[in-house]
Amino acid sequence: MHGVEETMGVNETETAVHIPVQRGEQLLDSAVRYTEERHWDVVPGTWLEAVDGGERCSCGAPRCPAPGAHPVRPDWSAQATGSGVGARRMWTKQPGASILLPTGRAFDAIEVSESAGFLALARMERMELPLGPAACAPDRRMYFFVLPGAAAKVPDLIRALGWSPASLDLATLGEGRYVAAPPTRVGGRGAVQWARHPSATNRWLPEAEELVSALAYACGREAADARGRKA
Repeated sequence: MHGVEETMGVNETETAVHIPVQRGEQLLDSAVRYTEERHWDVVPGTWLEAVDGGERCSCGAPRCPAPGAHPVRPDWSAQATGSGVGARRMWTKQPGASILLPTGRAFDAIEVSESAGFLALARMERMELPLGPAACAPDRRMYFFVLPGAAAKVPDLIRALGWSPASLDLATLGEGRYVAAPPTRVGGRGAVQWARHPSATNRWLPEAEELVSALAYACGREAADARGRKA
C-alpha cells in the first residue's frame, strides 16, 4: 500500500510504532487500493470533527468508544462496495471518513492483544508459516487476516489444542463484523497500522488452522503471566 504502510519493528519484547498523520487524500487513495489491488469490500465509517479545540466523533456521542472509526448507520454492511469507482465516489463525498473492511467476505480476522500478537508473529516468522496481512489498532489489539470461515472453526481448533476458548483473549471476526483499516485514526489514540502490510507475497491468505496454534500459545502465555503477577 504505497504511501500508507509504516515500518514496524517486530520482536517478542517491544514494538516500534510510528503514527502517521491522517489526511483525506490518503484515506480515499487507500480505500480505492483496497478494492482494486486486494479485491476487498470497503465501507466509509464515521470521521473526526473539530469541536472546541479538540476532536469529536461525527456520531456526536460524547463518550464514543471508537471515535471516528465505526459504522455510520445500522445497515452499513449493505453500503459496502468492492468497486474502486464506488469507493472513490464515497470518499470524495466525505474525505475524512474512516475505512472499514467487512469481515466474512474476502477474509475473516483473528483478534488478539497486541503483545500476544507480536509474540505469535515472531514465532510464526521463525517457523516460516504462511502469513496474510496483520493490522494493529490504537487500542493495542491486533488482527490477523485469514480465509473466510475461520469464525466457525476457531473455537473447535482451540479446544483441540487443549485450551478453553473462554480462557484465552482471542476472538474471531466473521460475517457481520468489520475491522478498521490503515490509515484510519481513532480519536486522539493514534492510527491503525499494518504490522504486515498487504503485498504480492501474502495475496493468498492462510487458513485459520495454520495460525491458531501460535496465537493460542501466545495468548496462553500472556494469561499465565497475568496470573503470575497477581499471585
